Amino acid sequence: MKKAANKNIRRRTFALRISVVGQLLCLCLCVTAAQASFAASPLLHKQAPEFVRLDLQNRKLDLRAYRGKVVLLDFWATWCAPCMAEMPRFMAWQKQYGASGLQVIGISMDDDPAPVRKLYEKLKLNYPVVMGDERLGELYGGVMGLPVTFLLDRNGRIQEQFTGETDLNAMEGKLKALLHP
Repeated sequence: MKKAANKNIRRRTFALRISVVGQLLCLCLCVTAAQASFAASPLLHKQAPEFVRLDLQNRKLDLRAYRGKVVLLDFWATWCAPCMAEMPRFMAWQKQYGASGLQVIGISMDDDPAPVRKLYEKLKLNYPVVMGDERLGELYGGVMGLPVTFLLDRNGRIQEQFTGETDLNAMEGKLKALLHP
């Protein structure tokens, strides 16, 4: 009887150890993933890569032309749910802070401009949108997931990068700090 009880205790202890090891492994993976998402971008505090593209209205958009403004540069796609959730807020910020020097610029990473134009018209976006591609994404550190948003200061330097679903209140705080230093 004592042998059977000891065997059960050893089994439970072994199962508990396996469970704890598994939980620690999961925690380590989560911490590693979180560190990767919060890792400093090599672009931070450097000049934003320049580009010239046609916007959806076939007007030339030259990033250099926005020097003197704070630029919110948003890489997004029509199929990206977090991207769609951010867009109304970006529209509100453009309206609210535009007179203070904010310019929102959208960069769609969709392959086809047709759904982008359709969404642009449906939402009545109040900021320009250009079509992005792999080359432009690479200039900005390799846009692997969406959304990716950069805040550029009035001199065209990248001051903040937000990747994935982001706390928009925190982003707005950073934006206000750039607009009103």
